[in-house]
Amino acid sequence: MRIWDINPGYLNRQSLLGEHRELHGIVSIIKNNKKGYSKHPETIRWIGYGWAINQRHRLLSAEMSFRGYQDKSPVNLRSNKDQWPEIYIDSPHIQMKLLKQKYIGKEKGRIPIPKTAQQLWEHHKYSVLARGTSEYKKLEKLISSYSDGKNFSDLHKRLTTILRKRPSTKGINTSLQHMWECASSSYTGNQDNILSWSQGRLLTEIQRLSRSNFDTHLRSCTALSELGTWM
Repeated sequence: MRIWDINPGYLNRQSLLGEHRELHGIVSIIKNNKKGYSKHPETIRWIGYGWAINQRHRLLSAEMSFRGYQDKSPVNLRSNKDQWPEIYIDSPHIQMKLLKQKYIGKEKGRIPIPKTAQQLWEHHKYSVLARGTSEYKKLEKLISSYSDGKNFSDLHKRLTTILRKRPSTKGINTSLQHMWECASSSYTGNQDNILSWSQGRLLTEIQRLSRSNFDTHLRSCTALSELGTWM
């Protein structure tokens, strides 16, 4: 039993759908006071964090939707709004290593496992931008201090923490505009109408274009699915 803390984009199909099933299992244990797996460390760390497990479910559902799957099983837990469990079973960096080993010779996730801090940053930068330009600039400057081969586990934990914060409407708009700059080169419609689009429509169009865009940069961004869970 495992609920990952890293972005669902790193999970392959089997892991993504598997976590979705296990999350509902934990929800059932919490809501119905079931004994099975009630003492499991993964279950224990989510007790009292209903809002967080609901948000994790939204993240999974958003990634599933982007890959063409439908989720018709909402989670109705709301306790401790905006609060996440303070402990990890494994740190985010270790979780990446576990996935890397698990996926040898198998299907990979939408986002490739990062080999360097720079790659990790490229995956997360639009999500960070949605949380504010100040945080974005701090991390952008910090990335240059990571040489190839340097351990970047601290960076991964920091990014995971940042993505748990609620972005502002302005921050989401800023991030979407930057993502649109990457995607719009393959857009064939009338761009004069874009300013009147809602955030949801703009993200949907960016997602659509990312599927047909040969540039893998945008397709490997956490923001491509996670931003939709905050709108």
